[in-house]
Amino acid sequence: MRISLIQTDIAWADKAVNLQKTEIALQALHNSTDLVVLPEMFTTGFCIDQLNLAETMEGETVQKLELWARQYKMAITGSFIARENDKIYNRAFFVFPDGEIKTADKRHLFAVGGEHRYFSAGNEKLIVNYCGFNILVLVCYDVRFPVWSRNVQNEYDLLIYTASFPHVRMQAWDALLKARAIENQSFVCGVNRVGVDGKNLDYSGHSVLLDFKGNELLSFDEYKAEIKTAEITTSELNKFRQKYAFWQDADKFEIK
Repeated sequence: MRISLIQTDIAWADKAVNLQKTEIALQALHNSTDLVVLPEMFTTGFCIDQLNLAETMEGETVQKLELWARQYKMAITGSFIARENDKIYNRAFFVFPDGEIKTADKRHLFAVGGEHRYFSAGNEKLIVNYCGFNILVLVCYDVRFPVWSRNVQNEYDLLIYTASFPHVRMQAWDALLKARAIENQSFVCGVNRVGVDGKNLDYSGHSVLLDFKGNELLSFDEYKAEIKTAEITTSELNKFRQKYAFWQDADKFEIK
């Protein structure tokens, strides 16, 4: 499977600009990738207190995503601000090339930044099967909570984090992504934004694609908006899991 990471600057609270920028990037990737990964809240930036930006599943963002997936024959994943039943969610999505969309909401809300005051937490995981991979999509702060991302009985092969992770905590981002890859014996993809947002938070990127041993397959220059693509396969992953079946010795637990 060819996977493309889009590390980009996000215009603060400006859906029109961000949607246009995303479409230009997807056009450039047409016929050259299978899956595109976007940063967290790719249409707005981390605008947690601007609830007017929230959309339903019938809104412009979802309509565009479904159209682009069909038009450019690719899957697309990321997150956006969603509204459902008078609640607001940081909603992860996975759109298949035929336009089918599956979603799940961010489990761990970033209380330090006040996300919990405006958003409701999710309680389900977004796991999909695509191009022979079982893929789990989580959102930003979820990376700090290994129980939620635990790969029980190898239920997924690729773990994706869509993120808005500030530069001041980049050391944690880098270390946590590598830990998630090693402990779960899984490919890990983390896509983060760059630039300065409307609250003067600085983002330096550090988007990365890691193999199941924690080795870098793709990395990005700091503060540089760019797109990179790599091809991954399950064959070496499956061999590694057979030879080093650490997953068989994992502790059993229940999430409440």
